[in-house]
Amino acid sequence: MGEKKGKSSPRRTARVRAVQFLYQWGIRQQPAPSRKSLDEFWALSPASGAVRPFAEDLILGTIDHLSLLDERIERYLENWQFGRLAAVDRSILRVALYELLYRGEIPPVVSVNEAVEVAKQLSSEESGKFINGILDRALRDLNRPLRAAQDGESEG
Repeated sequence: MGEKKGKSSPRRTARVRAVQFLYQWGIRQQPAPSRKSLDEFWALSPASGAVRPFAEDLILGTIDHLSLLDERIERYLENWQFGRLAAVDRSILRVALYELLYRGEIPPVVSVNEAVEVAKQLSSEESGKFINGILDRALRDLNRPLRAAQDGESEG
């Protein structure tokens, strides 16, 4: 799962790292991540500044809500089976849905746009379109403004 070159914001870098960790974690079918497994990941994928804390929040939050997130993904899939999702796309969808459902300080359209960009970076252009379609269905279920944070703050 290589990363295509290009400059990205610290938050996008954190999202990419969260997806990478969740991808590896899912492939290995490990128990909940320990501090040691996170530290080992960071040793191989160094990150500076705000990248690491935001990525770890996304990783741990996603794993804490994994069964609900997977149920939602299954509900939004049309003519596709959850088990047939590419592992990287499944990880991207999990992180994005976690943001949509549990991170009210992030405007929903930001979460969707970021997920599409992460998909283009880690997967493919087609995956970006697929992810966008799934998350568009998720947006219909949200009971909050799509372009604003719940607490009035905006992500920068």
